[in-house]
Amino acid sequence: MPDRTTTARRPQSPYRTALAALSGTSIEWYDFYAFATAAAIVFNDVFFPADMPTALKTISSFATFAVGFLLRPLGGIVFGHIGDRVGRKKTLVITLMMMGIASVAIGLLPTYEQVGALSPILLIVLRLVQGIAIGGEWGGAVLIAVENAPKGKATFFGSFAQLGSSVGALLSTGMFSLMSLFGDAAFDSWGWRVPFLASAVLVVIGLVVRTKLEDSPVMEDIHAGQEKEERKGASQLPVAEVLRNDWKTVLVGVFSLATATGGYYVVTSYLLSYGTDDQHLSESMLLNGLTLAAFLELIVTPFLSLLGDKVGAHKVVVCGLAGVVLLSIPQFMVVGTGNVVLIYLAMLAMRLVMSALYGPMAAILADGFAPHVRYTGISLAYQICNLVFAGFAPVTAVWLSSLAGGAYWPPAVALMVISLIGIWCTLRLRTYRARLVAGTTADATTDRVGAGV
Repeated sequence: MPDRTTTARRPQSPYRTALAALSGTSIEWYDFYAFATAAAIVFNDVFFPADMPTALKTISSFATFAVGFLLRPLGGIVFGHIGDRVGRKKTLVITLMMMGIASVAIGLLPTYEQVGALSPILLIVLRLVQGIAIGGEWGGAVLIAVENAPKGKATFFGSFAQLGSSVGALLSTGMFSLMSLFGDAAFDSWGWRVPFLASAVLVVIGLVVRTKLEDSPVMEDIHAGQEKEERKGASQLPVAEVLRNDWKTVLVGVFSLATATGGYYVVTSYLLSYGTDDQHLSESMLLNGLTLAAFLELIVTPFLSLLGDKVGAHKVVVCGLAGVVLLSIPQFMVVGTGNVVLIYLAMLAMRLVMSALYGPMAAILADGFAPHVRYTGISLAYQICNLVFAGFAPVTAVWLSSLAGGAYWPPAVALMVISLIGIWCTLRLRTYRARLVAGTTADATTDRVGAGV
């Protein structure tokens, strides 16, 4: 591919692209986490029969949350193809619209009492639409930020796309906390719908920002390379090339992300369910704690990402995973005490160490794939991880806990195990990066993204 210096167009401001990535991912993750929160505390009563056993209703509710992850790899493949062959910007506009429409529709759904089994069926269909949308969103947002980053700042600017998770969680738990102030009766009747309906306003804001965005400068080099491929009769499918040449990188990336994705839902959605259903703690109290934790994550993630640019992103991620191992059991142990101060401190400590996983991983993953298949490669790793680990994390945690008579330690131990595996895999990604740079696929763009990682 041609050297970046030959590109005629002047690259846009990295801060502008980072803001566009942040605004869009914030809205999409807000919608996604709103579903996760509602699945933990209200969907079990709204969309399922009243005479169903409590544990079965909880598992069924979390199952509707899980199905959204089934089509995320498909979303990654479809939008990854568009993003690698056509451009990053178009995918970001389409996915944002899909997510927003599905979320507003969820807020308008009839209950089980009103339409019976049709209610959870419609919920599942809309959840699948959300899954396709978020499957294509993450890769494009990450690359828009990373590929416009100055040399040696890829980890920092890549973290802005990751910050969308923090902002989305903050907005979502904050909205549900606000609605819970109206009382349980109002919340169960109409309050839970408000966070989903409010998505319409946020989506309009996000579209305004993204439609004014220019595409990644990398696309000019990619299109030039595509013309050469077409003349040679080379493969036009990025996914085929990734699975043929980079399947090891995808596999290791999946396990590197397991704690950042599946572990997140264990310490949020499952913890919320465990605290309310098993320990009979206040929903409002736990939601307030999760809101504080999301705010802390929002504050510290950019600083941890800056640290990653200075000392190495891999080192920051490994330290964060080690922290999760140490805090997994204490996190749930203090929930059993009912002490609000201890519970909040544990939530904040866990979110602090998990913040070390989110920001740096964007640059680390982007670093492992050649530019012309980068969108597809990172989307496959991220979305397969979400399918395997994140989507079924709350359901698996409830099931493991039920096998031990409602004890918290089986999910906590499982979280420790995947974190230990994640440490090894994160270190392996650094090896694959070195091979990419040394191989024939390395070019100026790859080197620039890799700087500082």
